[in-house]
Amino acid sequence: MKVTYLGTTVLMFDDGKDQILFDAHLTRPSLFRYLAGRAQTDRETAGGKIRIHHMDRLRAVFISHTHHDHVMDMPYIANTCGAKVYGSSSALNVARGGGVPEGQLTEFKANETYEVGDFRIKVIPSLHSKPTVFNNDLGEMIDAPLIQPARLRDYKEGGSFDFYVEAGGKRIMIRPSFNYIEGQMNGYRADVLFLGIAGLEKADTVTQEKFFDETAGKLRPELVIPVHWDNFFRPLSVPAAGMPRPLGDTGKAFFRLARYCEENEICCLVQLPGTCVVI
Repeated sequence: MKVTYLGTTVLMFDDGKDQILFDAHLTRPSLFRYLAGRAQTDRETAGGKIRIHHMDRLRAVFISHTHHDHVMDMPYIANTCGAKVYGSSSALNVARGGGVPEGQLTEFKANETYEVGDFRIKVIPSLHSKPTVFNNDLGEMIDAPLIQPARLRDYKEGGSFDFYVEAGGKRIMIRPSFNYIEGQMNGYRADVLFLGIAGLEKADTVTQEKFFDETAGKLRPELVIPVHWDNFFRPLSVPAAGMPRPLGDTGKAFFRLARYCEENEICCLVQLPGTCVVI
């Protein structure tokens, strides 16, 4: 199975028959654009990525939460590809604002498993990373259709979720945010863990160790691939860069993740936006 990384937490799974997209953020407007006003999907940019990565078999889009860097381009992708949308009530209101037909929308439920082709995707309740000046809205919902162009603060968190994917004999855990619920991963095993690390380097040593224990320590994956490490205010048409210094230090986050994996004999791979791995 091929997994293509498209920056932030956007992952496309392809088993040769069907494609599943997790999160949807390809336009990546600059922070200035949001601070100055409103932004909307760049159809040329998003459409170009759809063509380059041959998203002609895209069956579903699953949304982890509804901050702009996870959901902004979902309506355009769903409409262009005819894909179904699985998400919270907030995610569905983003879809409605973009004109996605009701027949393509499924409000998922925590701890339920959804089958799409040969994929089994379990939705697991999760926690967003600690709030910042840009996302101090945790637990707030998008309670009406969100119509673009929209402001950064219009994209409320809307609840956060992880995804446990079983396909092709593989078990994959997608955990987009740097946080954990103690004991949540008990009983799960994963061959591959996609692990959100935004904010990792700012945490104290005890918090970091607990985070690793409650994620990779419980899941015991063969491979960890970090996500949510890149500067999502930079377009995908320029070289990837880590988070800007006021928001984080990606080099330190990579170092701490790599050290944990080294000490625990886990393979660790940094995947650049636009590239794929076969698992």
